[in-house]
Amino acid sequence: MSFELKLQEVVKRFEGMGEKLNNPGELSSKEFAKLSKEYSDMGELVEKIQRYQASLKSFKDSEELMNDASVDAEMKELAQEEFYELKAKLPEIEREIRLSLIPKDEADAKNAILEIRAGAGGDEAGLFAAELFRMYQKYATRQGWRFEILSISDTGIGGYKEASAEINGYNVFSRLKYESGVHRVQRVPATESGGRIHTSTATVAVLPEAEEVDIHIEEKDLRIDVFRSSGPGGQSVNTTDSAIRITHLPTGLVVSQQDEKSQTKNKAKGLKVLRARLYEMERAKKEAERSALRQGQIGTGDRSERIRTYNFPQGRVTDHRINLTVYNIAEIVVEGELDQLIEPLITEDQAAKLAEAI
Repeated sequence: MSFELKLQEVVKRFEGMGEKLNNPGELSSKEFAKLSKEYSDMGELVEKIQRYQASLKSFKDSEELMNDASVDAEMKELAQEEFYELKAKLPEIEREIRLSLIPKDEADAKNAILEIRAGAGGDEAGLFAAELFRMYQKYATRQGWRFEILSISDTGIGGYKEASAEINGYNVFSRLKYESGVHRVQRVPATESGGRIHTSTATVAVLPEAEEVDIHIEEKDLRIDVFRSSGPGGQSVNTTDSAIRITHLPTGLVVSQQDEKSQTKNKAKGLKVLRARLYEMERAKKEAERSALRQGQIGTGDRSERIRTYNFPQGRVTDHRINLTVYNIAEIVVEGELDQLIEPLITEDQAAKLAEAI
């Protein structure tokens, strides 16, 4: 389907939705609310399309006037001026429309659950996991997001075996979803006396936070074990039987939570993480079905995928998915200035989806 025909189809659909909303007799309240939201969301796109169509018509009219022998010189000059002005403007309007036509990820506007685990590399991997956790905390602060620690299991020497946090704010998941995967660090550990460079890894998972309406968990599908919290680990490890281990029987997923002194609070936090993991499993399944033939996908979320290397001796960070290397590792890791990595990933992802949209 040509670009122009696609636009005509969008406008026709929008007008049809408007007619239905003006005569809502056959719609249930739920259907009316859903259609109203879709109509409202579509309004901005239709305005862009109408602006594009009007500009395209003016562009063609100007071209005709320029080539019309019966038109006087002054009119031709005005037509030529408009022609070149629109010729420069139309590609940008078209690009905006094409981007708007990209299917939206319903999870983009959601908050996120961040999970980081130390990988290969012993104590150094734990130290790296802790640095990554603080890096995302700094980035969240820069974005004006709220970063709430859910759990931390430390190594006793400043590193983390694993840590998780809930990040709340505007379009959190849309920006952090590209961070899921294996992160690798290359540097001389503080414990290394010979000055040799070691390679260690940590796994990052960013999950869209799921509400009860997104994922309903049946109580009968859960096995909940209560045990005594034990250190090191957590923000306030206690000695009461308040730690919770939740097993989701249908999938075998297990979530443990022990940071709170209350069983109820630990269970609530644990269910939040479990719901996010189940939601992500469902999203990954749907994405795999949609992208079965797609190559070079950005941010698949495959946790076995090595996505980025932080090389401290050379002061560089390389994202392997888009072959991007920047030489300001301290700004990224210490200051949390991640946009210089995230923005190119978003651009690349949009370009790939743009090629598929039409």
